[in-house]
Amino acid sequence: MKKFIPLLVASTALIAACDQKTADTSATTPSTPAISKADAIAVVNGQYISKATLENLEKEIAERSQGQTFPKEKIVEELIQRQLLVQDAVQKQLDKTPDITVHLEEARQALLTQADVQNFIKSNPVTDAEIKAEYDSKVGGSNATEYKARHILVKTEDEAKKIIAELDKGGDFATLANKNSLDAKESKNGGDLGWFVASQMVEPFSKAVIALEKGKYTKAPVQTQFGWHVILREDSRAQTPPPLEAVKEQLTPFLQRQKVQNYIETLRKQAKVEILIPLTDEKPKAPAVPAAANKPAEAAQPVVEETVEEVDVKDASGKTVEKEIIIDEKVVEEKAAAKPAKEEAKKPEPAKK
Repeated sequence: MKKFIPLLVASTALIAACDQKTADTSATTPSTPAISKADAIAVVNGQYISKATLENLEKEIAERSQGQTFPKEKIVEELIQRQLLVQDAVQKQLDKTPDITVHLEEARQALLTQADVQNFIKSNPVTDAEIKAEYDSKVGGSNATEYKARHILVKTEDEAKKIIAELDKGGDFATLANKNSLDAKESKNGGDLGWFVASQMVEPFSKAVIALEKGKYTKAPVQTQFGWHVILREDSRAQTPPPLEAVKEQLTPFLQRQKVQNYIETLRKQAKVEILIPLTDEKPKAPAVPAAANKPAEAAQPVVEETVEEVDVKDASGKTVEKEIIIDEKVVEEKAAAKPAKEEAKKPEPAKK
């Protein structure tokens, strides 16, 4: 929803930036509840401004201003000024103009959407049993073991096999990692991966780690999208998940969103929906260009050639008295058009018998 930038509270710029939702549009209509004098803070041209509107605006200001307070008379004056503008706009029938009508309908739909979601959440709260089930499934169950491992990553299988052969001869894993591994040469960390759960690694790697015994390394190279690995499983331990209470606040909104999404999907399945526009943007087709062979023959365009010649002008005795420049223009066929004719002329005549 667009924000209403009210006006004239010069000392309180924050108030002027508050959402339109906090303004009281109490020009009472059949769709708005009547406000009694006992529940009002002011009356403007016969229209009441409710105490709830003041409370909502004060609460919003406190949240936005990080605890800074503003005089109540300034906030009340702000609401009075808003009400005056609302009444003036309605008197001028601005609420019936096409642009405003569209925005009011958009705001109405947004508010109803939020109201329906909130109503569903209130009617279908997340239960302790649902939280416990999600906790057992995502936190305390499937990833119950952590592993500590090292690896040596190389580009080819042959390189990995040579490293395994050196390990078989008693080579030190960390030293070989620092010398050969693509991700340990610079860090010199001996290929140490620390503690991790299997789901954090790509599947071929995690399967190899799980299959290894403590202190053992893979006897065959393990391929992933990163290259070829030689893996050493150093240790394993039971994962200690955080207690339920520590993650309850994180699980609750997740389950709420899941419930709302399922609810919307149910509404979608029950509804009769017809989509009236294409869902993909079609790119405009480029105009077809006919092949050169299919083009109609074009008439050769004339080309004007100029010949510039300097001529001596002589008198009766043969003496040159002046020089005259003569420009001779003649029309010749375009070279491209003349070319076939020349080629034709070059063809030898058949030998006479």
